[in-house]
Amino acid sequence: MAVTNQGMPPGTFPEGDQYLDFVRRRRRVGTFFRTLFFLATVLGIVILATLLLDVTNDTFGYVAVQNQVDPETVIDRYYKERMLSMPRTVTSEDDVVLAEGVAVRANAIGFFGYAYYQERTDTLRALALDGVEPTAENAASGQYFLARPLYIYTSERLLRQRPEVAAFVDFFLQNAAEVAQEAGYITPGEQDLAEGRRLWQETTGLTASPAANTLPADSVIRAAGSSTVQPITARVAERFKAETGFAGEVVVEGGGTLAGFRRLCRDQDIQIANASRAMERPDVNTCRGNKVEPLAFDIGTDAISVVVSQQNDFLPAGLTREQLRKIFIEAERWSDVDPSWPNKPILRFIPGADSGTLDYFVSQVYGDSLDDLPREDLLAILETNISAGRLRALNAERPVEERSTEEIYDLVIAEVIKPRVVESWSFTESLFRRAEIEAAVAEIPNASMEFRRWLTWEFIRSPQSSVPTLAGIRTAIFGSLWVTLIAFLVAVPLGVAAATYLEEYSKGTRLDGIIETNINNLAGVPSIIYGMLGLAVFVRFFGQITSGLAFGIGDPSTANGRTILSAGLTLGLLILPLVIINAREAIRAVPRALREAAYGLGATKWQTVRSHVLPYALPGILTGVILSVSRAFGETAPLIVVGVSTFIVIDPSGPFSKFTTLPAQIYQWVSRPQEEFQRIAAAAILVLLTLLLLVNATAIYLRNRFSRRY
Repeated sequence: MAVTNQGMPPGTFPEGDQYLDFVRRRRRVGTFFRTLFFLATVLGIVILATLLLDVTNDTFGYVAVQNQVDPETVIDRYYKERMLSMPRTVTSEDDVVLAEGVAVRANAIGFFGYAYYQERTDTLRALALDGVEPTAENAASGQYFLARPLYIYTSERLLRQRPEVAAFVDFFLQNAAEVAQEAGYITPGEQDLAEGRRLWQETTGLTASPAANTLPADSVIRAAGSSTVQPITARVAERFKAETGFAGEVVVEGGGTLAGFRRLCRDQDIQIANASRAMERPDVNTCRGNKVEPLAFDIGTDAISVVVSQQNDFLPAGLTREQLRKIFIEAERWSDVDPSWPNKPILRFIPGADSGTLDYFVSQVYGDSLDDLPREDLLAILETNISAGRLRALNAERPVEERSTEEIYDLVIAEVIKPRVVESWSFTESLFRRAEIEAAVAEIPNASMEFRRWLTWEFIRSPQSSVPTLAGIRTAIFGSLWVTLIAFLVAVPLGVAAATYLEEYSKGTRLDGIIETNINNLAGVPSIIYGMLGLAVFVRFFGQITSGLAFGIGDPSTANGRTILSAGLTLGLLILPLVIINAREAIRAVPRALREAAYGLGATKWQTVRSHVLPYALPGILTGVILSVSRAFGETAPLIVVGVSTFIVIDPSGPFSKFTTLPAQIYQWVSRPQEEFQRIAAAAILVLLTLLLLVNATAIYLRNRFSRRY
């Protein structure tokens, strides 16, 4: 038989053209698999990026927030009640009564419209506030913080269906500047009047008022509301009848701004509401709830004047905002505000509860945002707006007085305001459909549109809640960490020990073969089967141990064994085959020469394994641990069988506690029909992915460090 020069039979290796074909074929195969690997990698990256984009898209976006109680209403009611309940306080909706009451009393102080002060400068003295005088110039420039616009309100339907109302409003706008000045107020800006005229034309579809002879002769135009605006409206009414020849009647009444809003929107017995403040959200909701679309027209500016009698000889020319706060809700005597002032009682003259002047004064002096309120006021609002039973429950958890300002603020939001997200939109919808979203929110009573980040630090550190805006994942994160830690402590030592035995000590017996076969089979068993195994063994059979009752430290609520320990042991069994298989591969990759060198130096079998084989195989073992722990961290099915809680607000305190995990929490939220739960589920998925990346990054760091070391 012929042989080649290398001593091999002919045809063993390709030669000539066959060799070139062989190389080309190998290159094509290599190129094919390299391309396949590249495409698979790109596909994996695309899928992961799509997942992240989809989850992120649901984590941010506009929401329609509906408060059970409006925050401004809570603040306004709290301070108004305090002001109205102070001793020696006189209230009236008639500014004349207030002005004359202050004028004859040296110890009195009050506030009302600028025009009423202007008529009585000989008996009253206006005080500067924070160093700014209540003058027309300061009010027009905005320097005086109690300057406010004055309005008349009507409705879209009235302007279109009542020509006499449309004519009166148009006449009002044409003469507002002159009449406001005559009444002692500050004229409205040209831009405000032009905007009012544009709104009138757009609503009525007219460019000029209807002729007087086309107006119903027997009609009555009724106006009511703010006593501050009442003089302006009364003067306009006189001019309207005199200059247009209107044969009907114009009735102008007082009652306060809030009363005017009620009569326009709820009772619908007036056509014009005089208002010394703009409608707030509750007012607008009342109107829309009665199918009234309110329209506001700016007709002047007022500077609310804080005044004392000319007989007062101890107050300085001005007050600070802090002094003003004390005078009207804290101090009973002038010396309580400033020790240098006389020890005499303070007499207060203020508008009534329905007055827009009182509403505006409260918002400017005491604030209209919960963020601006001091701790003691937040605490008082909380205590006066919740039941005694609920307050006792909060104190049982932790005394309210011992909580920080931020904690009390959160309690006010959760217990008093009670915000509820009634509609939500994704980030892409928020980006491209904002106009539609604004229109949709406008149709929801007492709702406001906010851009919300569902993934916040508050979300991470808050416990579970049935309200999506208050729900958090703190308890679920602690549960996941506890369960994963126990699974790690169970699976890794046992897995590495089993792998070491099978690779280094196994004699290849029949029993060893059965063990290897079972390990390989167990790696492919569905995780739900492990859940059934954990239920049968750890929950039921060893329930006394896994619940802690055998040690006298268990909780009666977990006496059935559905605890963190049972879940951790179950997941430990789940990942044990993966740890064994990966650890065997890592040990098998250690060069045989390394072992022989150790034996040659006189090392025993165990010394060789402990000091050479395992350290050399450690990076590969850690790779398997990374994969196993990641799977345990993201498992849900076996935990559901073992007894994971779907709703729990108490953080786990040990291995014998009830628990929930992050994947189980996500599963529970995703199964809910409300979109808001889908949003917080998306936020929780981002947290889960981040935690997995952190765990994997830590393991990879340790693996690389050991790789360099060994």
